[in-house]
Formats: sequence, C-alpha cells, structure tokens
Amino acid sequence: MKIYNSMTGKKEEFIPINGKEVKMYACGITVYDLSHIGHARQAMVYSMIADYLRYRGYDVKYVRNYTDVDDKIINRANERGKDALEFSNEQIIENEKDMCALHVDNADVMTKASEYIDKIINFVSDLIEKGYAYPIEKGDVYYRVRKFNEYGKLSHRKIDELLNGVRVDVEEGKEDPIDFALWKSAKPGEIYWDSPWGKGRPGWHIECSVMALDTLGESIDIHGGGRDLVFPHHENEIAQSEALTGKPFAKYWSHCGLIKINGEKMSKSLGNFITIRDALMDYNYEVLKYVMFSKHYGSDVDIVDSDFTIAEKHLYYFYNSILKMNSFISQYNGDINGELLDDEVISGIKSCFIEAMDDDFNTVSAIANLHSVFKDINSIIESSNKGNRQIVANTLAKAISDINEVYGILGLFKQEPESFINELKKKYVKKLGLDVDFVENEIARRTEAKKEKNYELADSIRSDLDSKGVILSDGVNGTVWDIKELY
Repeated sequence: MKIYNSMTGKKEEFIPINGKEVKMYACGITVYDLSHIGHARQAMVYSMIADYLRYRGYDVKYVRNYTDVDDKIINRANERGKDALEFSNEQIIENEKDMCALHVDNADVMTKASEYIDKIINFVSDLIEKGYAYPIEKGDVYYRVRKFNEYGKLSHRKIDELLNGVRVDVEEGKEDPIDFALWKSAKPGEIYWDSPWGKGRPGWHIECSVMALDTLGESIDIHGGGRDLVFPHHENEIAQSEALTGKPFAKYWSHCGLIKINGEKMSKSLGNFITIRDALMDYNYEVLKYVMFSKHYGSDVDIVDSDFTIAEKHLYYFYNSILKMNSFISQYNGDINGELLDDEVISGIKSCFIEAMDDDFNTVSAIANLHSVFKDINSIIESSNKGNRQIVANTLAKAISDINEVYGILGLFKQEPESFINELKKKYVKKLGLDVDFVENEIARRTEAKKEKNYELADSIRSDLDSKGVILSDGVNGTVWDIKELY
C-alpha cells in the first residue's frame, strides 16, 4: 500500500510505526456556523481512510477534533448574545446532525479544545521552560519560530521568506514578527481561563498538538486535514510538538484538496457557499459521496452543477442493475457458495478495488471500475438461458456480496434499491412539472384503452407522456414508467 506524503512530496510505502497499529489524527471544524460541503468532503475522506485501513487488517485509532474556542466563535456568540461555549456546543450538535444525515461515522475519539485547557497550559509551560516560547507583559505567550531549526519543512518555506506577502501579527513585546501565539490574553467580553500568564485562552495551533499527544502519543502515523492547513497550522503543530518531545510528530502528512463551486472558491459573499444541509435537501447522501469520491481526495475540486446530475444518473443505473440482480437471485435461488461462472470481471471485483485503493486511496479508479462491473452483470443477465440460470444466479449473489463488501467502505449501495430508485423518479418527475399520481393515472387510462382496443388513444397517451419526458415499457407484468433524463 502506498500513501502520498505531503512532507516528502511523493507516494511512499505505508509502514506504520508499530506493526499493524495505526494512529491517525485529522483536524476538524471550527464550529462558528453550519458545516459546508468542504467539511463534508474532508470528513468523508478520513472516515473512508480509517475504514479502508481496517478492512486491510490494521488496528486504527482515529481522532478528530472540534475547535470550539476561537475568534470567529466568540464574535458570533457575542452577536447572538450567547456564551461562547454554549454557542459552540450548539454548533457541534448541528454538525453531528449533518454528519449523521450524510452517514459519516464519528471518529473513534472526538475532542474539543475547551476540554483540554489544563493540558494546553502545561504544554505551553513546558515550551517556555525549554526556551521555545516566551510570555509578554500583557499575558500573551508566543512561540520562537527561529529557534526551531526545521521550521518550514512541511510547507517548504524558508523563515526569511515568511515576512514577504504573509500577514503577521505586530504586537508590542513580540521578539519577532513571525512568532505565533500559543496563549492569547483575554479581551473585554471574551471567554477566558486562568493561567500562569493571566486570564486568556489557547491559540489556534496549540490545541491540535496537545490533543494528538494526549490521545495518540508523541508520534502518530497519519496526520490529515485540508490543504489550506499546511501553512501555518500544520507547520506550527510540527514546531510545537517536536520542540516538546524531540520526536517526529507524524510519519505521513495527508492533505485533502479544497472545493470550488462552478470555478470560484466557496464564499458566502459570492453566494456559492453550500451547506451540507442545503446539499442534502437537493441530493441523496450517496450522490454527494459519489461526487466526492469520483475526485481524488488530494486534488482541489471544481464542482459544477452537472456533477450531481451525472452522479444521480450513474447511481440510478447501478441501483436498477442491483434490483434486477436481486430479482434474478431470488427467482433462481442464487447461492454464493454454489457453482459460479468463470467471469474475470466479477471474480476481480474485490482485487481491483484493493489495487485501486492501495494506490493512495484512489477512489476515482475504484468508482470507474463499477461501470465495467455493472455492464458485465447486465450482459450476464441478458444472455442467461435455461441451461445456466442457476449458475448465473449464484454468480450474481457472489457479485452483490463483493460489491457490498468493498464499496460499502465508500458508503455506497447502503439503501434499498427500490426506495432509492423511486425517490429519484419522484424527484425527476417533479422537475418535469408532473407528479407520480398523474403518471400512474395516465398509465391506467392507457391500459383501459388497450383493453377496449382503443389503440389510437393508447398511443396518444404514450406519445404525450414521452413528449413530457416520461417513457413507458410494456412487459408481462404490466406497464412500468421511467424518466428519459435519467438515461
């Protein structure tokens, strides 16, 4: 298995620090507002990585944090006349509702900055004692960036270049403009905790170092987060942690790409900021997962409206195929342990998935394989005959078992096929300005017309529905309808 390491800029063989044990930490959300689809992508990615590593036999401990004390949180809480922690806790509850609706599991350990204040204070005190940090008169504590000789090794920036084009704090008492805050003195009206340096609260970067150390130990296997965190957040985490412990903070640095919407960075001011909640009002959660995993986790993604429509069409085809498979398996008593067809595509479902995912969690390739798999499955069903239907049913049972086993890691095919199909049909028939009752009433009228041998009326009803975007198929079990746009 190989994983891309942001520290070295290349894919490396994945060898955990301690045998099959994997310690993974991913930076979570600053909870000052509802979570957006960028947060959704990152949560999906690291949940998927943890699940896949477990599937491959690793013992994973996955930790994810909430930043629940921050300038944005304090400002938003003050605007609403609420206590900062009360407000951030409300936002955490809302975030967890969204993640539940997305069917993204929580990490094994979910931490909050506010619950680590004493350990943060101790960490900062130890850095002061080691000479890597210093307090100033008004009660702030800063990290001495230049004292950490390897500063910049993750972002590949040189210290003297940081002053060019990068905003730095100018505070009286700071020894160097590039030093960053470990502890911030409290301003009037802000939440605070008592510390050896006065009333204050943690700086942003220190919390992750402390929480990772407390939950996972001095060195971890994988540290993840959004690409926008490489500098300064992750760079500062390295400086703090390695200055304290003298050991490498993380062996592999993994970064999830950022999201643009229709060519522009997501922004409330641009009106293209899509919350998870809004996205789920328009699309099934598996559609969102399909879109996200159709792009490589490490790449920045420009999502256009058509991505969701394409994903709906693909999943509609896959779920219809699964419905046909289930029907065939049921009709001919398919047995996964029975005799199987010698079919290279079906026998390779799991091995092709593993090959793709072992290459830096290449979900793009894994999803692309689905098209070959379902094309092959439909061909097998269509070409079945009296002499081989039992073997075909056994083969389909094996295929559906393998699909569920591996693609369940991506959160796909978790729903009842008929339910997924009907919900999507209902959505698209509404887009046509129709409703299900109207379509079914028209089909009933057509059936009655055919009984009365009024074929002109029957053909007229079919043509009218077709012109509206609804297609009819007649079979031994009656007439079924579908949406033209979904094909």
